[in-house]
Amino acid sequence: MHPTIARTVEIVSKGREELIHEVLAENVRFQPPTYWATWEGRAPVAAVLGHVGKVFSDFRYRRIMGDGNDWALEFQCKIGDLDAVGVDLLTLNDDGLIETFEVVMRPLKSISALREAMNERVSTDPRFAEFRKALS
Repeated sequence: MHPTIARTVEIVSKGREELIHEVLAENVRFQPPTYWATWEGRAPVAAVLGHVGKVFSDFRYRRIMGDGNDWALEFQCKIGDLDAVGVDLLTLNDDGLIETFEVVMRPLKSISALREAMNERVSTDPRFAEFRKALS
């Protein structure tokens, strides 16, 4: 397994928001399962993933598939009392850091709960006002 993938599994599984930046490329792009948009940049993506780590409970990776720069990490978790499964689709750059991080999930009811919880968290996090300003 690629060292970045092993480190990602360790960081994400333990909800270590303060460490996630270690595995992200400066220009990382994150595509969430809750809407058709992309977060770009190490700081915003690390912040989003940090909040996700607080919304998910009982998180664990079930399977890890991939080779070279392309990886799929299948997970299961809870969002409140709802079960969810999903896949983190990761592409590493030439330096071995994550340059794209796309998440697909099911079922819809769980994704809706995730969206609601994330909107609430992001709306009260002052970092996101700055991130949005930088995008304008």
